[in-house]
Amino acid sequence: MARFIIRGGVPLKGRLRVPGNKNAALPMLAATVLTDEPVCLSNVPQIEDVGTMLELLSELGADVKIAGHTVTVCARGLRRRKLNPALCRRARSTILFAGPMAARHGQVTVAPPGGDIIGRRRLDAHFLGLAALGISVHGKDRYIFRRGRFAGAQILLDEASVTATENVLMAAVLAPGTTTVYNAACEPHVQDLCHMLNRMGARIRGIGTNYLRIEGVASLHGVRHRVSGDYIDAASFIAAAAVTGGELIVEGVPVQHLEVIARPFRRLGVKWTVSDGEVRLPANQRLAIVNDFGSAVPKIEDGIWPAFPSDLMSVALVVATQARGDVLFFEKLFESRMHFADRLGDMGARMVQCDPHRIIISGRARLTGIHVVSPDIRAGMAMLIAALCARGESVIDNAQIIDRGYEAVDRRLRKLGADITRAD
Repeated sequence: MARFIIRGGVPLKGRLRVPGNKNAALPMLAATVLTDEPVCLSNVPQIEDVGTMLELLSELGADVKIAGHTVTVCARGLRRRKLNPALCRRARSTILFAGPMAARHGQVTVAPPGGDIIGRRRLDAHFLGLAALGISVHGKDRYIFRRGRFAGAQILLDEASVTATENVLMAAVLAPGTTTVYNAACEPHVQDLCHMLNRMGARIRGIGTNYLRIEGVASLHGVRHRVSGDYIDAASFIAAAAVTGGELIVEGVPVQHLEVIARPFRRLGVKWTVSDGEVRLPANQRLAIVNDFGSAVPKIEDGIWPAFPSDLMSVALVVATQARGDVLFFEKLFESRMHFADRLGDMGARMVQCDPHRIIISGRARLTGIHVVSPDIRAGMAMLIAALCARGESVIDNAQIIDRGYEAVDRRLRKLGADITRAD
């Protein structure tokens, strides 16, 4: 177990290079089992969840080579069809082996996946989507996915789930005939996976929309592909710099991915400019809530892309505590996402939690450092940002959970001037 010790009040300043998108790299690693040829991925983030996926690939019998941020996987002649239950419990992304393994290798056994506890996270969309393609699932304590009469199908996902869309996609690319997927997720990381699969020989159309059309092919080949920059990581560090009064230059993130995030951040008074592919956040911004028309209290709510990402709701909540004015947060997707907010109240945040999904923040509040335990990746990062702008010392236990989604977060913050140390 790791612990972060933070002494707040130091403005962050400097240049930040964003690592590869966590939520793109994970399904891409699962997709390597779709071919016998090597798949080389560059700009892969060095995070715990990636490590879990690579361990699973190695145990299945794939040849895995790691050189810094470049990973090469050759899944020729996989020996096993069962995933290690202990590894499955480490990450939600392990369910992503279901579609490609069943489609390419006939069968796979997957233990119920772990991941952040942010509310009920259904797997129904995965099971129903794969069943439409002829992949059955049985079991309760473990899920056995088995390929039956495998063919393309018309699929209407019962929710626009990112991982369900990815699972269905990775199976459908090898299903004979045509598959159409309605209500598909269209987040940037889903688009990145589609582009990678197409470069491997798949035929996917409608990328970037909620309607995908896939023409099945007999086989896929290897590829060299670069994982796109992580816009969630970029926005999190921008938030940390903004609440500390710092200035930041961010490189390596597709600026078009930040367009969706820019509007809610502007409502909190955080503004940046884009020049030559770099994002520039000026120092000492006067954070103030921008009201809706008619001086109405504004609302920031999450949703499926291109709505504001749920992964940034916790971070935005902290920014709001440092902005003058009132704002309502409405978390629609996960009923436990906001549970960490009680600890913000302990730090001095002025807030009213209306119910598990809605919180009113009244800023600006002077936060004071406390001792907390990180409950999940995004809440942990939010508490870390709060500690950076709080008076005094904060201690965050269970900090290794942040490592699952943010690469070397303490080292990168120290480079920007933060007073943060890691202890085991």
